[in-house]
Amino acid sequence: MLKIGYIGLGLMGKSMARNILKAGFPVVVHNRSRAAVAELVSEGAIEAFSPKEVANQVDIVFTNLPDSPDVEQVLLGKDGVIEGAHSGLIAIDNSTIKPASARMIYQKLAQLGVSALDAPVSGGDIGAKNGTLTIMVGGDDAALQIALPVFNAIGKSVTLVGGAGAGQVAKAANQIMVAAQMVAMAELLIFSKKSGVDAQKVVDAIKGGAAQCWSLDVKPPRLFAGNRTPGFKAYMQAKDLNIVLETAREYGIPLPATAENAQLFNAMLQMGMADLDNSAVIGVLEQLAGTTLLES
Repeated sequence: MLKIGYIGLGLMGKSMARNILKAGFPVVVHNRSRAAVAELVSEGAIEAFSPKEVANQVDIVFTNLPDSPDVEQVLLGKDGVIEGAHSGLIAIDNSTIKPASARMIYQKLAQLGVSALDAPVSGGDIGAKNGTLTIMVGGDDAALQIALPVFNAIGKSVTLVGGAGAGQVAKAANQIMVAAQMVAMAELLIFSKKSGVDAQKVVDAIKGGAAQCWSLDVKPPRLFAGNRTPGFKAYMQAKDLNIVLETAREYGIPLPATAENAQLFNAMLQMGMADLDNSAVIGVLEQLAGTTLLES
């Protein structure tokens, strides 16, 4: 049986590593904060103290980290995966990073006989816990086929989008749509409320028609209950949109609506909302409109 490593046990990564463990794979785990490591070790995982140590022991090593520099450091830096690399190792990154970084990582690891897949995910903390994530993959099909049983432990949909970096392009495209939905939802809720109409009833009226989407199905019940906790944190949404815009500039792509949405999420950070759910972008609209969703 394949032996799996998982590095990065945050909100998403810990649940994903747990699901791989539950599927019966031996799992070696590492994280900068040791509490999550101890928790998974108590459930049967094996502890490691560096990315190098993880890579030395496994057939496939997953990473799930905040941003491009973090992934580059863990995979390519001192005591990184590259120092424990062996021919035939597969390195799979579940983080959301710049497509250019994913391509660079692929090239550097390939020189050592290591296959790299960029495999960002969508579905939030609920999807991570339930093993129902959508996984977008860039890289070689041969490596994907070896890793597919492990992917099936964490996701319900696995798509090979293209070569190295293609998974990250797909995730960036996903984040364009997610941000647009969150902002549109915030606008329609505040529009309804400020117009003197019950916003809950507006949602009930429109979600069965052309406006139906995952965001409108899932997020309003939380907002109407006063729950703005993540979910998917606003600062991560802002980071992902900055990746989108940086990549768009690289290719000369105009994204005017996404640029506006990025400003709203960056405003959340300035207003002390960085650790709230991305649906809490409604808070920016509330301040601009001089009203709140829940006020009577």
